[in-house]
Amino acid sequence: MANENNMSFEDTMKNLQEIVQELEKGTLNLEDSVKKFEEGIELSKKCNEILENAEKKINILIRKDEEIIEKPFTPTEE
Repeated sequence: MANENNMSFEDTMKNLQEIVQELEKGTLNLEDSVKKFEEGIELSKKCNEILENAEKKINILIRKDEEIIEKPFTPTEE
């Protein structure tokens, strides 16, 4: 597996999905299942971290009366 710190969200999710599929097959022995589960937990944490960072970036900075205030991003309905 590539260095997890440099993986994109999409690559991380793809690896996580592959692990889930392997575990769902039920063909791994207990030791390998636990290792895959641990790897999956780490990938899940990485996905969460990427999403949290993206959420922070989405917050829009608005300059008002020489103050900078943060305004959370609100998607518009189409």
